[in-house]
Amino acid sequence: MLSASRIALPAGLLLLTITSGWAQKNAASPRITTLAAKVEPQVIAWRRDIHEHAELGNRETRTAALVAAELKRLGLEVQTGVAKTGVIGILRGGKPGPVVALRADMDGLPVTEERKVPFASKERVLYNGQEVGVMHACGHDAHTAMLLGTANVLSQMKNDLHGTVKFLFQPAEEGPPAGEEGGAALLVKEGALDNPKVDAVFGLHVNAQTEIGQLKYRAGGMMASSDVFTVRVKGKSAHGAYPWLAVDPVVAAAQVVVALQTIVSREVELTNDAAVVTVGMIHGGVRNNIIPEQVELTGTLRALNAQTREKLRQSVQRVVTHTAEAAGATAEVTIKAAAPLTYNDPQLTARMLPTLRNVAGAGSVSEMKAVTGAEDFGCYQEKVPGLFLYLGAMPLGVDPATTAPHHTAGFFLDEGSFGLGVRTLAQLAVDYLNNSSKK
Repeated sequence: MLSASRIALPAGLLLLTITSGWAQKNAASPRITTLAAKVEPQVIAWRRDIHEHAELGNRETRTAALVAAELKRLGLEVQTGVAKTGVIGILRGGKPGPVVALRADMDGLPVTEERKVPFASKERVLYNGQEVGVMHACGHDAHTAMLLGTANVLSQMKNDLHGTVKFLFQPAEEGPPAGEEGGAALLVKEGALDNPKVDAVFGLHVNAQTEIGQLKYRAGGMMASSDVFTVRVKGKSAHGAYPWLAVDPVVAAAQVVVALQTIVSREVELTNDAAVVTVGMIHGGVRNNIIPEQVELTGTLRALNAQTREKLRQSVQRVVTHTAEAAGATAEVTIKAAAPLTYNDPQLTARMLPTLRNVAGAGSVSEMKAVTGAEDFGCYQEKVPGLFLYLGAMPLGVDPATTAPHHTAGFFLDEGSFGLGVRTLAQLAVDYLNNSSKK
């Protein structure tokens, strides 16, 4: 079968979008399969439109307008302006039952696109004082398009639904602009899981290093929690020619960076779970022959359980403070939570595993290792049971080591993966609602 992702692409850019025979192996609801196939070309068109007009977090006004217009066309109850630019659609089934939420994120990244496709983003904005390109370098355009496709499918099954489906189109998953709230945390704060109250939440994320046709899951901790730490090392300024008159914060900061690496290697029990302490930015000084008064470090902490997360926080505080003191300087440490652990409820995961196997085929569903990347989907899972999945979007036969990673200028998705994404989200919602009603 030839994927619809070949539509309108130049011959040199088809990039292995032939999906072979994996699609025929699924055993999903025939009605969902038929409706998903019918809407798939439109899903691809939506994705390309959103991709070409990428927007950063809390600024997704055009994307939100597109989403709201389609949901209204489908007859859903629509809420706009939620968590800045978020959109919520409510589909009330024809029969009584629970409430399930399906989530997609809408924001792009400050990345200038390199791939030469007709729908490449040419958007440019000011970001942290610098002019940058804006690109969907993590697949949120695909998530939004697939959830619109799912809304299209389920709206045509409305009379047979045992309950209600809430479609959460979320801004700022990559984080809001400095000084603003945003993302899943703000969506939850503003009541996205209430009125009607959600019983379970599902979401998926395309993965450019997993072959098309594959679904990956993990019960328990799937993606790491994320904290941002900032360190201000303060010393005493002096002429660079007379360092004995200074307390050099540059040297102290360098010692802090090295000392931080011992936290993971010597304090975390790595046989239990992975952990990460990374310094990503160092700023200090204005001239080669002036020892500055202050140096600032910024980095990230990643953990796969609450105990390790707290351990990292405490250890960073201790190591930074005492290392700076040993150099005669002082240090202030600020740690800010960025995203909670993405934790798939084990009972819900086991319950929905047959659905995944029916949709993709048992041989195309596998358990994955936990990853130290982070996702704010955990904000929903802190409130209600949730299941988050990876959807393969790498062309068949490609070596994952040769593909562009997420968050890079060459990021690429095989659009032939979108049909499975729509079927998966729709089938998860239908099976959860129907099975809950039977119980």
